[in-house]
Amino acid sequence: MNYFETVPQTKLTVYDILGKEVKTLLNEINTPGTYEVEFDANNLASGVYFYQLRSGNYISTKKMLLMR
Repeated sequence: MNYFETVPQTKLTVYDILGKEVKTLLNEINTPGTYEVEFDANNLASGVYFYQLRSGNYISTKKMLLMR
């Protein structure tokens, strides 16, 4: 049986290539499950960005390429 004693805060953040936070897409308490988040990147230039998902002790950072 897997469970959390408390439901963790979940945060999904986008950073530019210099590590500056450019957008927070999600910052709330979520129960475990599968979620979709829309990302409006209209105000961002083409280039490499990173997105980071933090939930409890879990941290995952991935790279993405935004092309116009």
